[in-house]
Amino acid sequence: MHIRVLAPEVISKIAAGEVIERPASVVKELVENSLDAEANQISVEVQRGGVDLIKVADNGLGIPASEVELSCRRYATSKISSLADLESISSLGFRGEALFSIAAVAGVEILTKAASDAAGTYMRLKRGDVSCCESRSRAQGTTITVRRLFHYFPARLKFLKSVKSENSYIANILSQYALAFPEVKFKLFLDKRLSLQTMGNGDLRDVVNQIYGLEIAQRMLEVERGDAFGKTSGLVSPPSLSRSDRNRISFFVNRRWIRSPLLMRATEAAYHGLLMDGKHPVAIIDLSLPAEEIDVNVHPSKAQVKFRHGQDIFAIVKDSIKRTLARTPIARPVSKPFLAASWSRPNSWIIKEKEPGPITALHASGLPVLRVVGQIASTYIIAEGPDGFYLIDQHAAHERILYDKISAQWAKREIEVQGLLQAITIELSPREEEILGTNKEILAQFGFTIEPFGDRSYLIRTVPALAAKADVIEIISTLLDSFVDKDTSALWEEKIVESLACHSAIRAGQQLRDEEMRELIRQLEQTEQPRTCPHGRPTMIHFSVRQLEKEFGRVT
Repeated sequence: MHIRVLAPEVISKIAAGEVIERPASVVKELVENSLDAEANQISVEVQRGGVDLIKVADNGLGIPASEVELSCRRYATSKISSLADLESISSLGFRGEALFSIAAVAGVEILTKAASDAAGTYMRLKRGDVSCCESRSRAQGTTITVRRLFHYFPARLKFLKSVKSENSYIANILSQYALAFPEVKFKLFLDKRLSLQTMGNGDLRDVVNQIYGLEIAQRMLEVERGDAFGKTSGLVSPPSLSRSDRNRISFFVNRRWIRSPLLMRATEAAYHGLLMDGKHPVAIIDLSLPAEEIDVNVHPSKAQVKFRHGQDIFAIVKDSIKRTLARTPIARPVSKPFLAASWSRPNSWIIKEKEPGPITALHASGLPVLRVVGQIASTYIIAEGPDGFYLIDQHAAHERILYDKISAQWAKREIEVQGLLQAITIELSPREEEILGTNKEILAQFGFTIEPFGDRSYLIRTVPALAAKADVIEIISTLLDSFVDKDTSALWEEKIVESLACHSAIRAGQQLRDEEMRELIRQLEQTEQPRTCPHGRPTMIHFSVRQLEKEFGRVT
């Protein structure tokens, strides 16, 4: 093999591949340019997931006529001029690759006007070369139109997802920058439908309302802490408001949206002991730090940063959130004495003690016949078996029962449906709305009837009968998240069944009546795999008579 210099066309495609992963990448680069141009109104229009059209228009500073052509050359930028500037980057974009990379894989049109120009400038590029340049009328600002994305790079088209999925990525990008810049008025049109519109009044809570809904916006807590090192600001949810995923946790560093495992760990550490396992907060955190404290030049798409003092940042974010939560009253379950209310003993217990010894028969599942004795901590059921006793996790046991029932119904495509006396209203983010549009049919097959009800609001009219008493809004939110990266139908069908079973099952901490515990054990005995829940956790722990005798010193 011989070493050779790559052709310019190949180089441009490689560069584009680093920066432009999908249509949402184009939107991100163009919106960042608009924000750097001090725009306070940004409109984004997308058609067919961004493949046919992406148009970003702003009222920013505009590009002077003499610099329009230069703006599309590689490494051409107005944001840095020397090596020293890399140590104090304050703009979102700075690499000078965005327009060059986009023009390498799509048709690009630019219409822009700076305050110093009498008229606007229109320029059209084809395969990265200028094919038209002329004067046109326009108010101050810039409009970038991208057509036929990846037309010159068809290999990348094969890796794009459905139109709805690509739209959801774009909606998420706009949502994040709306959260970072509440003083900017954003509009997003997906296939000519207004998907997102923010007021641009500078109130972060109003943006949260537009994206996540009124309930979340009203319950969020304000984070505000500053010192000589930096400032932490934003909104976080109280422990009583949580979600089953991390999709509503957003981090910004100097208003740059980033993905940061460090900040994620700090946030979750602040909630340690306040949330149930598998639950996550809603959080919008913006760190304001001196430019020399961060390196933003570590990722081609600027999605990550490196902190100079990572441990200090971890402590600052964790402490800021903990202080906010400490100012909020937290409802905690009241602990009960073990021998009093925490242990409920069936009324028939004394009578059953006079019966003959334990029955040694086994159920078809391999589980012995069990006799309920009581409940501990409103979470575990005590049951006597032929050789000792069992501690049964009521949530895990009920989850197994429901999983088997829902699986059996789904196998026959006969999900039992229950209509709601009063429809439940759910508000979706733009991203969730796009996912719902793609997967509405499968949700209907599982028993959910969901109808539009105003601007990004929907009515849930029917649910699976087994989930009728569950938190339906939480189920829908979890299911929508499970659809994001579904690979095969078998995998996501399994996820839906697991989610329905988990959210519909009896919770830990729920006190049960004697007959409820007996019925739960009876149904568990009839399942095929009674000893584990669908996630593989044990439903019960067995303590043999031999173990008890050893613990009490009766045998050696």
